[in-house]
Amino acid sequence: MTVAAMIENEGRFLLVQQNVSGQSVFNPPAGHLEDNETLVEAVIRETLEETAWHFQPESVTGIYRWRHPEKQKTFMRVTFAGKGLYHNPEYQLDSCIERTVWLTQDEIRSKGKLLRSPMVLRSIEDYLSGVSYPLTLLTDIE
Repeated sequence: MTVAAMIENEGRFLLVQQNVSGQSVFNPPAGHLEDNETLVEAVIRETLEETAWHFQPESVTGIYRWRHPEKQKTFMRVTFAGKGLYHNPEYQLDSCIERTVWLTQDEIRSKGKLLRSPMVLRSIEDYLSGVSYPLTLLTDIE
């Protein structure tokens, strides 16, 4: 189970360029859900760890299932749309992060196979087409 943050500012989206198994790829701030963590807590934490941006989730853009064709591994991702509240340039990013970038949809599309997965572009397309579900879609049962 993974989470991702969709942060848009004036037509540009916050992505990270990261090293994954020796390859440099682009992805929104994203990562795995940890034990005893809600999905909202996970996306806030992952965004901070990968970008040094404090993220406020406002809605769910989608819940995506994707099977990696080579690794034969299935991923479930909840993508959240929201605001980047503020940036902390002193924050130490995760070691796999090469840099953060703000890119337009066309610039992201042009990355092609350098996108970490097809979920990257699909999330952006859904966001831009107005797909939005309330955070109450997600329920944590204790």
